[in-house]
Amino acid sequence: MSGRPHAAHGAHVVVLGNEKGGSGKSTTAMHLIIGLLHDGYRVGALDLDARQRSLARYLENRARFAAETGLALSQPASAVLSPSAATAKADAEAEERETFERALEQMTANRDLVVIDCPGSDTHLARLAHAAADTLLTPLNDSFVDLDLLARVNRDSYAVESPSLYAEMVWEAKKRKAAAGGGPIDWVVMRNRMASLNARNKARVERVLRALAKRIGFRFVPGLSERVIYRELFLKGLTLVDYGEGAAAIPGRALTMSHVAARLELRGLIDALALAPPRRLLGAAE
Repeated sequence: MSGRPHAAHGAHVVVLGNEKGGSGKSTTAMHLIIGLLHDGYRVGALDLDARQRSLARYLENRARFAAETGLALSQPASAVLSPSAATAKADAEAEERETFERALEQMTANRDLVVIDCPGSDTHLARLAHAAADTLLTPLNDSFVDLDLLARVNRDSYAVESPSLYAEMVWEAKKRKAAAGGGPIDWVVMRNRMASLNARNKARVERVLRALAKRIGFRFVPGLSERVIYRELFLKGLTLVDYGEGAAAIPGRALTMSHVAARLELRGLIDALALAPPRRLLGAAE
């Protein structure tokens, strides 16, 4: 059976992380969660951005819409983790570590996957999540502005000069996980919003990513294109997975070829993660 093995603690941990806002982390996290639930995975969700709460609000909108319409919408177990209010850094980090480890232990129990949405900044909770990741998914708008998150690039030759602070943080997370006896982190960079860029810029970004992937150890996959539908679905807590199977959930709207293409993008992303099948399905197959 293909796919990555389940983690030793019982559930595969997928972390959505980078240190830049506006890259589509929460939208990607939500679509992954609902897509994986649809595929038969038992999924938990942790939102580490207690200030923005984008993923948590998306899930709250979903629960509210389901209650108001009577639709049977799949919903993951979820929680929001807040940073410690302790004034001493050592005390705050100790409290956050305990909070994170307890929440992760609860979420991994009897589930196949836990999806963690990190804030777009460098926080202690985000670092803990990165070091716990089995798969680290970094959404990246397909531009040199966002690519600066991963590396410093020469303005004339487009050669990679050095890894950036975020790439160095991921390297530290890999070392911490290995030192703790954990398995490897599969780092996947997801190229978002590619349709808005010209072909020459796309080629340059791809050339830099290929060079950088070998240097700092990630693989890159196509992500989700820029589409108005993502913003529209947020208010109802819906995803393209729901949209395609129950168009009546969105009165007056028909499924278009653009939406079908978007569903195929999501399917391609899920397949590219190469996750192990859900445990109960794996057992049945064996």
